[in-house]
Amino acid sequence: MAGALSEIYGAHLAGHRELFARLDALGPELLAAAEALARALAAGHSVWLAGNGGSAADAQHIAAEMEGRLEAERPARAVHTLGANSSTLTSVGNDYGFDAVYARQVAGFAVPGDQLVLISTSGRSPNLLRAAEAARARGVQVLGLLGKGGGPLAPLCDRVLLVPSDDTQWIQEAHILLGHVLCKLLDRLLAEAPADGA
Repeated sequence: MAGALSEIYGAHLAGHRELFARLDALGPELLAAAEALARALAAGHSVWLAGNGGSAADAQHIAAEMEGRLEAERPARAVHTLGANSSTLTSVGNDYGFDAVYARQVAGFAVPGDQLVLISTSGRSPNLLRAAEAARARGVQVLGLLGKGGGPLAPLCDRVLLVPSDDTQWIQEAHILLGHVLCKLLDRLLAEAPADGA
């Protein structure tokens, strides 16, 4: 079993290192995304995040760091995770279909100037596609944390952080890294920007 562990761990770590070395190319897009989020939050707007499965957990994780802070002390901002309320999720899913669970919340909560962050390893989830369409109809900019070429979700996004991989687990690991870097950038940018009305 020790040999199997060494083989699996070694192969996974090698793939992880190779992919993460290629994330350097995302630097300009990452900074632009952080600046757009910071501008919205500093102006009193909200950031909304959503995903499915492991990406839903990533959305909650990243939202928690954005709402509070990751490292640097700064004022609180309005960051929310769509789908975190199980009663709303199952009610909308039951009445309108699972494809509508995020779009319905975007239509009900998001206002022009807000930002929507959609996390997907494939960019093919119908509920995220509909959420992006609902956001665009409301004047809400969309940031996609995507993989596997971006899928049909990529062209619906204003900005895309595309992980150059077709492997779901490595894309998920990269999304958390990108999320943490976004949060660190937000900490710095928001510490320098007073809250709207402050």
